[in-house]
Amino acid sequence: MIKEKYFTRQLGEIVADDFRTAEVFKNYGIDFCCGGKKSLEQACAEKNLKPAIVAEQLQFLESSPINPGQNFNEWTLDFLADYIENTHHKYVLKTLPELVLYTRKIASVHGGHHTELLEVAEIFEELNVKLLQHLKKEEEVLFPAIKEGLKNNSQHTRELIHSEISRMNEEHEYVGGAIDRINEITKQYKVPDDGCHTYHVTFKLLQQFEDDIHVHVHLENNILNPKALQL
Repeated sequence: MIKEKYFTRQLGEIVADDFRTAEVFKNYGIDFCCGGKKSLEQACAEKNLKPAIVAEQLQFLESSPINPGQNFNEWTLDFLADYIENTHHKYVLKTLPELVLYTRKIASVHGGHHTELLEVAEIFEELNVKLLQHLKKEEEVLFPAIKEGLKNNSQHTRELIHSEISRMNEEHEYVGGAIDRINEITKQYKVPDDGCHTYHVTFKLLQQFEDDIHVHVHLENNILNPKALQL
């Protein structure tokens, strides 16, 4: 069957070819960014899902044209790097301080009855530090190196790109793991009955932050970085 062609394909490749498939994976809780090297079959086995059912939904998308504005796989590397910086980096820089404040606030008010909030606040304190360092290194070292590699692909530039991407991928694993942990301990951002307005706002922001991180890491792990390594 045609849909079986998806079974052994890597998740990152599937989303890189058609970004609409990201929504299908999101609905099933399948990690296509940090887990992008896994095959659909492997990812479904880990989630106790039937790959044929997921693949059927992926195949259904083929009947309608791809939005050219989301065809990231066709973009030039310098344009993609600028897009990541101007879209996802700016979002993180704007949202991180808000989430540090909000997670700290609801932990102080509700942490006695909902101890998971103490861990969420602690995770975001650490994420705030590490993500700011991560974005700075991408903007000041990796992205300029990729742009330089497009113009003058010297041995030094290639070595710099390889070393930076290796480090960035490790840091992406940390960020992905931290976000997954928050998702798990908050039961997919479910607000308890005694949750106040700030509780609701915080969990909504957390969910949006997770969605953005997944796309952000996907664009780097599955499109930008692999192509940069081939320069």
